[in-house]
Order: sequence, then structure tokens, then C-alpha cells
Amino acid sequence: MAFRIVSSPYTHNQNRTSRIMLFVLLATLPGIITQYYFFGWGNLIQILISSIIATIAEAVILYLRQYPIIETLKDNSALLTALLLGISIPPLAPWWVITIGTLCAIVIAKHLYGGLGQNPFNPAMVGYVILLISFPVQMTNWLPFKNTHNITGSFIESLDIIFHFDTIYAPSITPKFQLNIDGFSQATPLDSFKTNLHSKHTQEQLLTDSMNKQKMEVNLEYRWINAAFLCGGLFLLITRIIYWQIPAGFIGSLTLFSALGYFYDPEILLPPITHLFSGATMLGAFFIATDPVTASTTNYGRLIYAILIGLMTWLIRSYGGYPDGVAFAVLLANICVPLLDYYTKPRAFGRARKK
Repeated sequence: MAFRIVSSPYTHNQNRTSRIMLFVLLATLPGIITQYYFFGWGNLIQILISSIIATIAEAVILYLRQYPIIETLKDNSALLTALLLGISIPPLAPWWVITIGTLCAIVIAKHLYGGLGQNPFNPAMVGYVILLISFPVQMTNWLPFKNTHNITGSFIESLDIIFHFDTIYAPSITPKFQLNIDGFSQATPLDSFKTNLHSKHTQEQLLTDSMNKQKMEVNLEYRWINAAFLCGGLFLLITRIIYWQIPAGFIGSLTLFSALGYFYDPEILLPPITHLFSGATMLGAFFIATDPVTASTTNYGRLIYAILIGLMTWLIRSYGGYPDGVAFAVLLANICVPLLDYYTKPRAFGRARKK
């Protein structure tokens, strides 16, 4: 009988990389299903395109670096990056937008630094920020929620919009769908709030105006999407896939700073409930900021890291040029991780503290 010789320790955690990534992929299902309900087929198509491009790009890079392709692809890290990017972009963005973003995430943000475990920045957020800066029009063209099943169209219609860039050249688009797409594409609730508030309109004026009130009601659907991602995040906490310090620090700090800001200037700054359940708050708190590679590795470091993300998210949303600052906040906090790990590392057992 042949025995396998392995080194200690012999008792270890069963959370391998592939298992962790698989659990995170499964935890996004409630949010993806909710997005499908409100947006239609668009995000599912974006996720499919991104997954194919990510797998091909990962395989090519692994081949060039002479790494085992099949075994490395089984860690599911490329699929998770593709999934997060597909969730984040507008449902009917052109196919080349998600393709460029995925290539930037896999090739530049991940393998340029050495591959999984060595990248200092979250790959999905690097791809998203590059797209947001490079293609602001395509990245801010969101569908409304009202009568969504009449607007989003069928799978074929959504596919034609994504691959033909324009409803005029998409052969399968019905006249009703073309009118809905061309006439009703809009910004997110955070965009609408921010634009109108900085135009010297108070929140009371926005809510009393019938047109703006209809736009603000869209925020209810975004709350459902954030609530769905919150449910998936709680699943990750229960299964101990992620550490509680990061979502708690992120959500807690964002709530605190937004509450203080709203108390100081309620006419201009948004209330905590809008910050918590709009944009990518819950997706960022449970699925993006918790990336074990780019987040801090100590308990105190994770807490400070999360508080930084919450603070910068609120600052960018309140005073910055972009309505949702989660991606920028995560990347800025990634820069601070080596410093946080250095100053929060636990004291070695048996050694006295430095005076």
C-alpha cells in the first residue's frame, strides 16, 4: 500500500480557494435574480460575455507564463472577477465595453502583478474604474424600472442592443422596444439626487415635483437589489467565508458619516438610508471590499480598512464628481493595506512590546 507523505499541520481549514470562490459566486445569485427581475436579460448577457472573455484571457496568460491551465482555471477567481464586473455595468452597454473592462481586470490588474494572490488592487474594480473614466456615456446609461418588462424586451432584443450598439441597426428590435430604449434611458437615483441637489434644489422640492418624485421612486427598486445582495452577504458571514469586520466597518462608517452630514446639512446631503440602499453599497460591503487578496489581513487592519472605504464612499458621493464612489474608495483603500498590515500586525507570543 502506498502512503502519501505530507508535512504538518495535519488538521487544517477546508476553505480552499476554489471553494471560497464558488461560495461567493453562489451568494451573488439573489442579487443577480433581482437585477434580472428589474432589468431583464441585459446583466445576464453581460455576465456571460465577461465570463467567456475572462476565461479565454486567463487561459492565454497562463499558457504564456507556462502555468497549468486547467488546474488554475478551477480556482474560479477569473469567473468571480467577470461576474462582479458584469453585475456592475449598465445592462445594455455595448459588448466591447465589458470586453475591454474584463481584459483590463484580468491582464493588467491581476496577471501584470503576478496573478492571484499577488495583485494589490481589486481586479474587478480596476476594470470598472477604467471603463467609467474612459466611456462615461456608455457607463451611465441605465434603464428605468417603470414597466420594466415592456422596456427590457426579450433575450434576442437585448442581445441585439448589446451587439449592435444602437437600436436603429438592431434588426430584431420592435418599434415599441426601440422607443422605450431611446426615450427612457436614465441615470441612477444617486445621479438624479446629486445632480438636482447641486443645482440648488432642496430634497423637499425634489419630492414635491411630480417628475422628480417619479425618478426618486426608482430608488425603491434599487433598495430591493441592495437587500438581495445583503442576503447573499449574510450567507457568506454565516458560512465564515468572509470576516465580519469589513462589512460591519464599511456599513457602520457609511451610516455614521452620512448621518452626521445629513444632520449638518439636510437640504444638500443625502440621508443614511439612501446611501445604504442605493448604488453598490451592499455589493461593495460583502463582495468587493472583502476580497482576501487586496484587503488587510489583521483584525484591526480590516476594521480600519473598511472604515476608510465607508468614509471615502461618502465623501465621493457627497462632494466628488461621481455619484457612486464604492469602486474608487476600494482602490484607494487598497493602497493603504500594506501600511495597515504593518502597524496592526499582532505581537509575537513571548516578545515584549516596543517602548
